[in-house]
Amino acid sequence: MSLPRFQSLTQTAGSAAAVDDAPALHVVTFGCQMNKYDSLLVEGRFRKEGYRVTESMGDADVVLFNTCSVREHAEARVYSWLGELKHARATRPDLVIGVMGCMAQRAEEEIFQRAAHVDVVCGTRQLHNLPALVDELRERRAAGLAPKAARVLDTGMGAEVAVERAGEPYTGGIAGYLAVMRGCDLNCTFCIVPKTRGRVQSRPIPDLVREAQWMVEGGARVLTLLGQTVNSYGEDLAKDDTGRWRGRQGRPSLADLLYALEDVRGLERVRLITLHPSYVTEALAEALRDCSKTDAFVPLPVQSGSDDVLRRMKRGYTTDLYRRRIDLLREAVPTIELGTDWIVGFPGETDGDFDASERFLEEIGHVQSYVFKYDPRPETRSFSMTDDVPVAVKKERNQRLLWTAERVALARHERWIGETVEVFVESVSPKRPDTCRGLSRHGIPVSVRGSTADVGQSLRVSIGEASPFGLSGARVETGA
Repeated sequence: MSLPRFQSLTQTAGSAAAVDDAPALHVVTFGCQMNKYDSLLVEGRFRKEGYRVTESMGDADVVLFNTCSVREHAEARVYSWLGELKHARATRPDLVIGVMGCMAQRAEEEIFQRAAHVDVVCGTRQLHNLPALVDELRERRAAGLAPKAARVLDTGMGAEVAVERAGEPYTGGIAGYLAVMRGCDLNCTFCIVPKTRGRVQSRPIPDLVREAQWMVEGGARVLTLLGQTVNSYGEDLAKDDTGRWRGRQGRPSLADLLYALEDVRGLERVRLITLHPSYVTEALAEALRDCSKTDAFVPLPVQSGSDDVLRRMKRGYTTDLYRRRIDLLREAVPTIELGTDWIVGFPGETDGDFDASERFLEEIGHVQSYVFKYDPRPETRSFSMTDDVPVAVKKERNQRLLWTAERVALARHERWIGETVEVFVESVSPKRPDTCRGLSRHGIPVSVRGSTADVGQSLRVSIGEASPFGLSGARVETGA
């Protein structure tokens, strides 16, 4: 972000009251879909306290940064934005600046040390308390406390994030996100999420169905279910003595949730982010087969095609187990498509290990691959390992795997040429206003001629062309 926008925070803030007497909140969101969900949750909490949400920092009385800690670069960007706000804070002493989310949970007091003008630091399990934390800060200021003494820090992990949406408007658009659980009980050596998000907390199915209904009533047509390992949903939930939500595995599971969401009227699509091979079950495969609203696309990170590397990553599975999980899914849903994540250059990765990843990608046939160069992350177990793969080698492997991924994706996409698919339209191309973009039920991007009137609609599209990045085709009129 450029400096002039932050300067406008100083120049225009005085006119905010003339537009609306209510205090204004502006939230800047970094990172994953869970952070997008959390930002909307926080905005709703402030609305209930009489705030209005503004798209302009120049109108804001409270500016919050919802942060990511997966990579050091993500945190560096936050500090850069905070640095540009320093002048605005100096000229507007009543302005409240807060940092929330994963970086807040990890860094805590360090944020105050590096950015002394920050007022509030709030962790991942206290987001629902942010209006109260801002009130506490203002009370301390009113009592005459010095800025450092007035600061508020809350990173407690014991509480559950309160999610009660009654009385607030849904603002998440036609394709919304629904957090079904928080945290992670795994211990992958490269990942900081268990530290920043805590242990798994699954939400009861009735609560999730109620929130899904609220979203649909507000305009959502597609919901993406969020969890760090979303198919481990329910592992922490006790059996329900009533039997209503006991489920096929003796306790509620992701499969049971998918069946429950089938009954939400007005909901057209259900998507999943992201799964773990160890939690792929026969019950889940059957639910993917049976539930007409759930997309036949599964993001199932593999990370490496080398069992030696997977063992050092502590992923908890081998390539053979991954194959068997894919077989289970494809037996139930033969047309299912798969997405995945890869890490190249993990400590100790040899040329042979990397070659195994390339072969495994080609063997499984992932239609979507996200490839990342290993980046040593403080406070993870792998940080103590010797980062022995040169940067140039990491870059070369990253590029090679991307090329392989494009070749594999093109081959998967070409299988759809000549087929008619159902596409949920989510946007109009910014460069081609006569072209709409959407996703097929198999998670593949599809382009088709259309207009803004088609956004939010499901179209039947005859696929005529394929590229490594998606499909395109012609609309099939209803009844044709």
